[in-house]
Amino acid sequence: MISVKTQYLNPLWALERDFQSLHSLMYESLIRLNDSYEPEPYVATEWMASNDCKSWTFRLRNDVYFSDGTQLTAYDVAATVNEIIRLAKDENAENHGVYAAMRYVISSAQANDALTVVINASRPYYGVIYAMNFPILKASEVQYEYPIGSGPYRADAFSPANYLYLSYNDRWWGEEPQVKNINAFFSATNNELTADYEYNRVDAIVTRSVTTAQYRGGVTSVNIDYRTRQLETLLLNMNSYELEDVRVRYAIRYALDPDALSNNAYYGMTARTDTPMPRGTWMYYDPSDDAGEDYFTYNLEKANRLLDEAGWIDTNDDGVRDMTREGKRVDLSLRLWVYEEAENSVRVETANQIRDQLAKAGITVRVYLVSFALAKERLQAGNFDLCLAAYQMDSVPDPGFLLYGPNTGNYGRYRTKEMNDLITELRKCYDQYSYQQKLRQIQALFAKDCPFICLYYRGGAVLTRRLYTNVRDIREPEVLKGIESIGVQ
Repeated sequence: MISVKTQYLNPLWALERDFQSLHSLMYESLIRLNDSYEPEPYVATEWMASNDCKSWTFRLRNDVYFSDGTQLTAYDVAATVNEIIRLAKDENAENHGVYAAMRYVISSAQANDALTVVINASRPYYGVIYAMNFPILKASEVQYEYPIGSGPYRADAFSPANYLYLSYNDRWWGEEPQVKNINAFFSATNNELTADYEYNRVDAIVTRSVTTAQYRGGVTSVNIDYRTRQLETLLLNMNSYELEDVRVRYAIRYALDPDALSNNAYYGMTARTDTPMPRGTWMYYDPSDDAGEDYFTYNLEKANRLLDEAGWIDTNDDGVRDMTREGKRVDLSLRLWVYEEAENSVRVETANQIRDQLAKAGITVRVYLVSFALAKERLQAGNFDLCLAAYQMDSVPDPGFLLYGPNTGNYGRYRTKEMNDLITELRKCYDQYSYQQKLRQIQALFAKDCPFICLYYRGGAVLTRRLYTNVRDIREPEVLKGIESIGVQ
């Protein structure tokens, strides 16, 4: 896999997504998320909320040991939680930690006894359970550069940007894996990565590069797709007069064909979604059937009809819709900002395809390629019409940072009392059913108001010559999940 930044093994300081898949083999969490993205027991055997749901009590397994033979206890869990929160709030820290979002839902933790830990929540909130998916460190080692873990594998040797050797942790509480040793080698570029695979120097590679698509149909490779947490969106600026009318926003949504974008730019290495919640999970809801309106299917005819209704008509037959505004004829012309990633031109290609798709509806799109820093500056200032941008979604299934009026992630300036109230109510739900129902209402309103357009979650691939997992839904950060429980085939 690619790794150039990681210098230490402490998982609280993680800098690279792929490397986290190695952390998940060395460290364990209170809960794990199953294939439907539901929490299930792991180090914790059970949990319950207090009457006011401001504290959650977790009972731990009594057979979990760190690789040095010391028992994992509630004191280790509490110390890890409190260190995550401390690091997140440390104004002098360069890296606030990959689990820094925990500070918004958890205030502190304490151990009642060796096997009982109490998590104090900032508010009654079902998302607290999802925040428990963090790696547990030994209490005395939470700030160590190389802390030991309790997972199925332990680190034997580590050379930053070169290799990490893992071997079976014979003190692990689970069934002994058939795979006893994992040697991870690190590359600096995707070209190096694919060359190592092509010349049989490694058995498998983990990559998000679309260049790996050439191997996906090969008879000598097994391709295991995985979903990242990177949600690709087309942001719409509500302050742009062209986008004030919801019919125009609908038209843009109908005129876009995300499946074509995925297949042409990403070679299918995406997981399609129409709302911020991932498809195939208990959280996702498509309100089309209940509303009697197909919100998300590509339909150029409907896009053209909506634009006609909104008053944007091609009056001079030049292929561009226009209208008279404040006594002047103006074209339906939008600025699309896009930033690029290193060694990756797919986002620019996607922007160009969006331009071509919207042109079929009579909408002119001017594509501007800028740096990530400049794109962020434009978004914060509201100086854009459209922006092709990605959000790194948290493990807690809460889209509020994208949709709640005052939040910084709400770059499109979408503000409605109805949505704000729904987000506020979601954050007071403390059981799965009520949380799910509130998420359904949020997604229904998202479809109705069309504040921005969800395209897909970015995907990645593990190319391997030997199958190593039977897990149905492989996703970040547990890309290697399953290797500890079945033999390589």
